[in-house]
Amino acid sequence: MPNTKSAERRMRNSARKQLQNHSVKSRLRTLERNYQEILQAGKKPDAVQALAQVNSALDKAAKTGVIHKAKADRKKSRLAIQFNRAK
Repeated sequence: MPNTKSAERRMRNSARKQLQNHSVKSRLRTLERNYQEILQAGKKPDAVQALAQVNSALDKAAKTGVIHKAKADRKKSRLAIQFNRAK
């Protein structure tokens, strides 16, 4: 348990931020999974839109510090490679 008022406040803030970060990461995983499913189904026009959504979400997550910028760039690159390899 926190010993000071500021420590109590930091604990509350940390819990709130943790919840928000968790929801953003969950949304990223969902968008990635949806993109993979669309790509596996061979729907390339839909995959273009899904890829744009994933890229946008990754950029926003990196901008707010939920994930590292290099991780976002790496994921975007790998998803684009998958798109280009798809039939």
